[in-house]
Amino acid sequence: MKKKEPADHISTLLGTGTTIEGTLAFKDTIRLDGAVSGKIVSEKGMLIVGERAVVQAEIRVGTAIIKGTVNGHVHASERIEVNAPAKITGDIQAPVVSIESGVQFNGNCSMTKPEPLTAKPPAEAKQKPDAGSA
Repeated sequence: MKKKEPADHISTLLGTGTTIEGTLAFKDTIRLDGAVSGKIVSEKGMLIVGERAVVQAEIRVGTAIIKGTVNGHVHASERIEVNAPAKITGDIQAPVVSIESGVQFNGNCSMTKPEPLTAKPPAEAKQKPDAGSA
């Protein structure tokens, strides 16, 4: 039986040979076949890490489907699927986790929902006392 592609609609594709450093924020579904280092963030989006992808990042998404190499922690609010020939070095956390045989996984697995993404509150401006006031 042929496996069904996990996402019928991919809104963004990072192809083989492409490299991104920094924070990658997205909505909907993104497929990575290149290299990413930094952070990958999406409140409810789906991340697909293709077989040729190499990701060194802190990942916080809705759903993560991993077939490539990930070095870093993966937090998903809905689920994480890890399919062969994936290689993960880092912790994974999601309420639903599926790891296929043939996967190399070195880390801890927590089947709890991660803390939701929150915007950082603006830094409170500290008021300095006037030097000239008495």
